[in-house]
Amino acid sequence: MQHLWFEHALLPTGWAERVRIDVVDGRIASVVCDVAPETGDECHAAAALPGLCNVHSHGFQRGMAGLSERRGRPDDDFWSWREVMYRFLDRLTPDDIAAITAQAYVEMLEAGFTRVGEFHYLHNDIDGGRYADPAETAGAIVEAAANSGIGLTLLPVFYAHADFGGASPKPGQRRFLSDRDRFAGLVEASRAKLPADAVLGVAPHSLRAVTPEELRDVVALAADGPIHIHAAEQVREVNDCVAWSGQRPVAWLLDHAAVDDHWCLIHATHLDGEECDRLAASGAVAGLCPVTEANLGDGIFPAKRFLATHGQFGIGTDSNILIDAAGELRGLEYSQRLAHRRRAVLADESCTSVGERLFRAASMGGAQALGVVSGLAVGRPADIVALDLKHVAFAGARSEDLLDRWIFAGRSGTIASVWRGGRRWVTGGRHIAGEAVAKRYRQTLARVLA
Repeated sequence: MQHLWFEHALLPTGWAERVRIDVVDGRIASVVCDVAPETGDECHAAAALPGLCNVHSHGFQRGMAGLSERRGRPDDDFWSWREVMYRFLDRLTPDDIAAITAQAYVEMLEAGFTRVGEFHYLHNDIDGGRYADPAETAGAIVEAAANSGIGLTLLPVFYAHADFGGASPKPGQRRFLSDRDRFAGLVEASRAKLPADAVLGVAPHSLRAVTPEELRDVVALAADGPIHIHAAEQVREVNDCVAWSGQRPVAWLLDHAAVDDHWCLIHATHLDGEECDRLAASGAVAGLCPVTEANLGDGIFPAKRFLATHGQFGIGTDSNILIDAAGELRGLEYSQRLAHRRRAVLADESCTSVGERLFRAASMGGAQALGVVSGLAVGRPADIVALDLKHVAFAGARSEDLLDRWIFAGRSGTIASVWRGGRRWVTGGRHIAGEAVAKRYRQTLARVLA
């Protein structure tokens, strides 16, 4: 049993002071408030938060961060960035994927994420051929999660076509491709590699990459697990979907798939008003990645309307160009301020703190999207993030100000410690395996980019 004592803690019921959390076998056994520390307690001058879920990651893309920031043509956009990504992934072996992804996962833990949804589509060998083990690269993801300690929700991706209507795939997509039978085998082979606390879902890549019949069959493989899909990230995607089906992509999904609280629609950037309201009512989570969406010039999600109609959202790091949980939440609010030309857009009467409302909503929606429960409560996993109250960002702060200080006014060093499943993986702001993982990462990129 571990006995952890914190000056403050964000509980499901609100902020509490002088909180003692007992942990047994990786889970919270008791939470007691307004108590002095006892002999043998591990005391922290910190504020304890539940760890966040990162709902959307392509781990291998951490290795190409910064490689696509040169102007290649006057109309550079997502589609030209995608060509850079194709060229990068053409060089990666399973060992390279493991090394790069482990670095991303270390950075996620240091940033306050304790579980990741890996939207994993890099299945085939460099020439497009099958590995002898269909889950070879899934094994690399599992290795990266084990080496970093992060919780894993693995989302094998089904990808069969280049565009709407079953268009033939392009050469750059050869490492992604599958058919329905092979994908079913891939899912089961991936399941066999997962540790006990991992979650397995499925991810039909997008309506561009699957036909309606394939979507139906892939979704059936999820059973009760999460279902993630890219949707409406780009204006061109929306226009192409209308040309194919007569409907916008989110409207098509809501009309033709049983979208419910097992689903997470990644990005959903370009919604009209009706789609926004219907998606909120469906119970599905919108998987928002504000840093990547800004980096790629995707657009601005209609968060003000979506939250006003009780929509659920989680945050993800997607391309992993900059892994920063607070930055994702800050980016979401700032995008709304720019769009609506006012401040504190995503606060409301029930919670006037923007930071707290964003954090609580992302915590709840993220856990739902990754098929887990979160929160500092008895029976929940001991996934805990401790904000360092000695950091200058928190000088003079009351507990109700801490999340606003962290998200909007904090810099590096605001997170002191992170526990995942009761094990402390981050101490003094640094991951305990960070140096070894970074060494392997540097060696990998030196070779891959040579």
